[in-house]
Amino acid sequence: MEKMSRVTTALGGSAISGRTMFCHLDAPANAISVCRDATQVVVAGRNIFKIYGLEEEQFVEKLNLRVGRKPSLNFSCADVMWHQMEENLLATAATNGAVVTWNLGKPSRNKQDQLFTEHKRTVNKVCFHPTEVYMLLSGSQDGYMKCFDLRKKESVSTFSGQSESVRDVQFSMKDYFTFAASFENGNVQLWDIRRPDRYERMFTAHTGPVFCCDWHPDDRGWLATGGRDKMVKVWDMTTNRAKEIYCVQTIASVARVKWRPERKWHLATCSMMVDHNIYVWDVRRPFIPFATFEEHKDVTTGIVWRHQHDPYFLLSGSKDSTLYQHMFKDASRPVDRANPEGLCFGLFGDLAFAAKESLISGDSNRKPYLGGDRRYPIFFFKKPDLTEQFAHVSSALSVFESSLESKRMDWFVKTALLYLLGGKPFAELCDHNAKVAKELNRPQVSTTWTMLRLMFSDPANLSTPGPNNISKLGNLPLMNSFSMKEMGTESRLDRSKGESRQDNIHLEPGNSLINSNNDENEETEGSEGQAEYMFGDAELDDDDLYSMEHEIQAVEEQEYTLPQEAFPLRHEIMDNPSVPEHLQQDKADSPHASGNEAEVMCLTPIESLSLIAISQPLFSPHLPSRFFCPVVREMLSHYAEQGDVQMAVSVLIVLGDRIRKEIDDLTQEHWYMSYIDLLQRFELWNVSNEVIKLSTCSAITCLNQTSTTLHVNCSNCKRPMSNRGWICDRCHQCASVCAVCHHVVKGLFVWCQGCSHGGHLEHVMNWLKSNSHCPAGCGHLCEYT
Repeated sequence: MEKMSRVTTALGGSAISGRTMFCHLDAPANAISVCRDATQVVVAGRNIFKIYGLEEEQFVEKLNLRVGRKPSLNFSCADVMWHQMEENLLATAATNGAVVTWNLGKPSRNKQDQLFTEHKRTVNKVCFHPTEVYMLLSGSQDGYMKCFDLRKKESVSTFSGQSESVRDVQFSMKDYFTFAASFENGNVQLWDIRRPDRYERMFTAHTGPVFCCDWHPDDRGWLATGGRDKMVKVWDMTTNRAKEIYCVQTIASVARVKWRPERKWHLATCSMMVDHNIYVWDVRRPFIPFATFEEHKDVTTGIVWRHQHDPYFLLSGSKDSTLYQHMFKDASRPVDRANPEGLCFGLFGDLAFAAKESLISGDSNRKPYLGGDRRYPIFFFKKPDLTEQFAHVSSALSVFESSLESKRMDWFVKTALLYLLGGKPFAELCDHNAKVAKELNRPQVSTTWTMLRLMFSDPANLSTPGPNNISKLGNLPLMNSFSMKEMGTESRLDRSKGESRQDNIHLEPGNSLINSNNDENEETEGSEGQAEYMFGDAELDDDDLYSMEHEIQAVEEQEYTLPQEAFPLRHEIMDNPSVPEHLQQDKADSPHASGNEAEVMCLTPIESLSLIAISQPLFSPHLPSRFFCPVVREMLSHYAEQGDVQMAVSVLIVLGDRIRKEIDDLTQEHWYMSYIDLLQRFELWNVSNEVIKLSTCSAITCLNQTSTTLHVNCSNCKRPMSNRGWICDRCHQCASVCAVCHHVVKGLFVWCQGCSHGGHLEHVMNWLKSNSHCPAGCGHLCEYT
């Protein structure tokens, strides 16, 4: 390799100085890296590859590395790294799968030095060894990591993670031979560069891709990881198993994470999408950022601390085509704008309230402080620490107890266990759940279930009333029509003498006694528009229309009377009203009218038929189910706002498609997640699983699939299967061979948990019908249940 020379002179040993500043770039940046003495920064992207000098007041462009008439894809960079030992050595990861090194000491315009094209897909990350000058590591989208010796023309070792794409690789700052790799399947692997055949350790760090990782510069065993699950986790790698010691919840996917120099607890992060800010977190206080840089207008793609021993300058590149130097003293502090009060309900109804001590100290009603009891005010005060820059606040915590009876949650547990959410007809589910609520002394909930049954049940499924009574309230038709049997003269005369009478009345919506469309209807049955001639003042004074008897218990006979003017009068009522002329001819033709009635009509309860009806009902006797949907939607919202999310979710499941479209998916998901969380707190795992299974929300039904992990061991060597195929990567034997037919099982596989042997479900079932020993010949007594 040629002798390397500097592009610019160093600042000579003087302290780093500067201010918050920025410069516009020619194109969006994908990554940035700074040289060892913090005087230059390299910016790389798809259409930019330049070196800028860091001066007191501004960025100054020093070198453009994209040269040539037709720049190749080798200049299209996904990542860039400046060697911290050799100041003129750069490495880039190209989007075409090439790994390129650059020698800034070359006298020619083209500074390209080495070109490695062994990766088949985009290279996501390159990393120099912190102390070994010629060692370079790369991680690619093809799932492989390669170690290069820059004195050779090809890689010296290849590491296969047996997994999906490699998103980041980082050499350990303290362990010479160790590096960490993060993958898109959520795993993190630790490797020894001397053993390329197998990783030293692997653990699942995130639910989703792990985009970045970074070793702590001072603490040997700390590794920070960030992923799509919006979390930053700090792992202690000195233990036998990786231990999560800190976790920071951010608001977007974490694209970059960098430990802050000279500050053990601080790290900086930026997001891959949505959020444009850069956050500095104190991992001991993960709920609010320690500092925020809000200068960028688009997604931040690269962050780096200017010097490995200076915590006050941060450099960043972005898709908004700007390069920034941030002064830490200019960062905004979210804690200064945070609400200093907190309020939270406990699981059993206790209320905790925290506020500044100065706001509460004047309250004379406060109970005295009892240090050993958590249910009385507890005071916290942090002693001043010069290295701690968070604001110091003396706060007081008050816990208010609820009454013993109100804290009992037995009703919730019993309701969850006894409710039926599926497997039976809708009406039976409603009746059962109403009964459960009634037995638990929850009358309002019980009534709600009963009303839901009445609203949404098919009328054909309602019970038929008996011959001498009217059924329950749920079976009554809408009373928009009246129909009565004929009442003979003798019965009316008897009733007029004071004797009691009871008629058999049938009110059935589908079997009306009157048909308004029948041309042969009697005139007393309501000829259209002329019904007002049927009533007189004296005819309805003491007239019983009908009596009603309840299905379960008999009630005293009640008289139902119509008002004296049942319909608006259009003429003066006379003692013997005559029929209008245009009706006399029709009445004369009626087979039910006598000659005298054709001449003069005088309707009395004795002389006329007692059939009264409104010929055209105002609306259908049975309303469609969708008519009640707005009411049910408001009811569900009411229960949810009152905290009874159990009722809201149960009704959602039982009603199903009847109400699902009336409530937006986000609200449904919120209710489901709240109810499932409560069930799991009470360890009602079976009920929780049933709710997930019966859920009407697609975001909930997939929970069982995403949160279930099946660990499989090889049936030959008894070791865990690390890959997804049928071949064990240790003993190189097919792990899913049927013990009966000795063929590979490509479908449903059943195995014995005692000896790990198994095979096709049908074959194993048939074998165990006549044999008790394992078909593989291991001697184990297998049992199929």
